[in-house]
Amino acid sequence: MAQPYTGMYPIAPTPFHDNGDLDLDGMRRVIDCMVDQGVDGICILANFSEQFLLTDDERSILLATCMEQVAGRVPVIVTCSHFSTRIAAARSKAAAEAGAAMIMLMPPYHGATLRADESAVIEHFARIADACGIPLMLQDAPLSGVTLSAAAMVRIAEAVPLMQYYKIECPGAAAKLRTLIALGGQAIVGPFDGEESITLMADLDAGATGTMASALLPDLIRPVVIAHREGRRDEARQLYARILPLINYENRQCGLRACKAVMMEGGVIRSDAVRHPLEPLHPATRAGLLELAREVQPLALTWGR
Repeated sequence: MAQPYTGMYPIAPTPFHDNGDLDLDGMRRVIDCMVDQGVDGICILANFSEQFLLTDDERSILLATCMEQVAGRVPVIVTCSHFSTRIAAARSKAAAEAGAAMIMLMPPYHGATLRADESAVIEHFARIADACGIPLMLQDAPLSGVTLSAAAMVRIAEAVPLMQYYKIECPGAAAKLRTLIALGGQAIVGPFDGEESITLMADLDAGATGTMASALLPDLIRPVVIAHREGRRDEARQLYARILPLINYENRQCGLRACKAVMMEGGVIRSDAVRHPLEPLHPATRAGLLELAREVQPLALTWGR
């Protein structure tokens, strides 16, 4: 790898028709909108892509559709998390063969209680690395219910050289990033944050070199990252303060539905449908989201108009 991946790598939403079927034309438009947002890369099939509501066949269709539409314009990260090492490895191999630049994985978990111990986690990631042969990103997210200390992550990095990137989106993310970077040194090629970039300034101060938000406003988040990287911290802080109300509303009130609502309003997709048992946004919540979006004018709000 000549250059580490850094910057803005938002999660692509998966558009559905009102009846819940995949909207592949909408998926292509989402990809084109994201490229126009000036992103450094795109992540697909992640939690904010509703990956937990997709069949295996749909995953394959979406992988092929997205890679064809991206057409090498930006690097693509593909999420391949699964409790089964065999399935996660097969997914990762297929993604690499399709042209993925990186694989993102949560530690293996299933339900509320099925977990693997640290040695099994390391073996899980090692087998996946052997299968795909491209860089891996460990997603440290509360959703998995797996708690990995910074020291444990460093042990994983040392045991699995392709595990080079770390997306930290747990409470106290900045402190964990700082410890991870201090302990891991050069083994931690790409410390990223996530969770809609809601703790971005603190995480950049702690040493994060990238962020993975939704596709709602990456064009407004990326300038924060660039200004901070170039030493213009006060400018970064001001830029971030302007968009933080929208980020906060997305994170605390809407979740993955926010991006779809804004993209529908902006003509990127025809429907903001989510799959049951997820429920659509309450009309008042949707109105509050769009009110805040109009104040800052992310590209997704106007791209298709």
